[in-house]
Amino acid sequence: MIEGMVIPAHPLVLLPTRRLDERRQLALSRYYIAAGAGGLAVGVHTTQFAIRRPEHGLLRPVLELAAGAAREAPVRPLLIAGVCGFTPQAVSEAGLAANLGYDASLVSLAAFADASDEDMVRHCAAVSEVLPIMGFYLQPAVGGRALSHSFWLQLTEIERLIAIKVAPFSRYQTLDVMRAVAESGRADEIALYTGNDDSIVSDLLTEADFGGGPVRFHGGLLGQWAVGTRAAVRLFEETRRALHAQCVSPSLLALGAALTDTNAALFDAAHGFRGCIAGIHEVLRRQGLMAGTWCLASDEGLSPGQAEEIDRVMAAYPYLHDDAFIRERLDSWLK
Repeated sequence: MIEGMVIPAHPLVLLPTRRLDERRQLALSRYYIAAGAGGLAVGVHTTQFAIRRPEHGLLRPVLELAAGAAREAPVRPLLIAGVCGFTPQAVSEAGLAANLGYDASLVSLAAFADASDEDMVRHCAAVSEVLPIMGFYLQPAVGGRALSHSFWLQLTEIERLIAIKVAPFSRYQTLDVMRAVAESGRADEIALYTGNDDSIVSDLLTEADFGGGPVRFHGGLLGQWAVGTRAAVRLFEETRRALHAQCVSPSLLALGAALTDTNAALFDAAHGFRGCIAGIHEVLRRQGLMAGTWCLASDEGLSPGQAEEIDRVMAAYPYLHDDAFIRERLDSWLK
């Protein structure tokens, strides 16, 4: 992961009955791989945490479908499985992912709302014994909690911590993580991945030095990159060229602003991110990768005015969407 890559957070594709649409779930994985994504993150927030509930029982099927798509790919992508809950559940989910050939687990701490730093670190260490882990700073608006610089510094002591997804949607908290990695002396071992969908380009261009040498983001693991993945790969490559040349053009910064504006519409920032999953689904529906925007919760959907905002950003920034790329290949992905 340290070499850096684009990793989309994989959505869940449902039929009108709210059962898994296996054909389109597999097609979506194929799209991401064909678009040049270096990895797939499955069983994460964008996949809907409710897949774990007994009445749905979808964790294993969605992990299996993505693993199948990875096996058929010319270049196998990295597979990351989201793991949730308290330690027994998280360890069990990591074991399932390991048995299916996954490379790492993205550890959600949403269940530990009132836990101490030490308890959370012990939890992560237990999961790491089963599968290498990716730390996760999830923004509070969608179930995360504030995590201290001290927590992140302790987390870096876990040998099988290979990466951290930084997604607090806060510059202060983002720097807390970067500083902890810098101070750990493991900046060349722990890959930082932006999950800040509101500041993707600025994160990818940021190199910070807290007095002990530079630390930077290596790539992104993002719900935003569940759409426009081919464009995301081109953007990622452009940021790497800019870093290498030590020259950031105004046009690249403008592209970052366009991406943030797009994310505001897709993630429903106007309504506290209530429509963030449905917004991703709506774009994929328009492109033919999904048949509808159904979520597991029947009351979860687009917010008032969100469809019109999606209309606006798709018209304003056609270069951020993969409409032609998808149209030319959709039939083969659906086979």
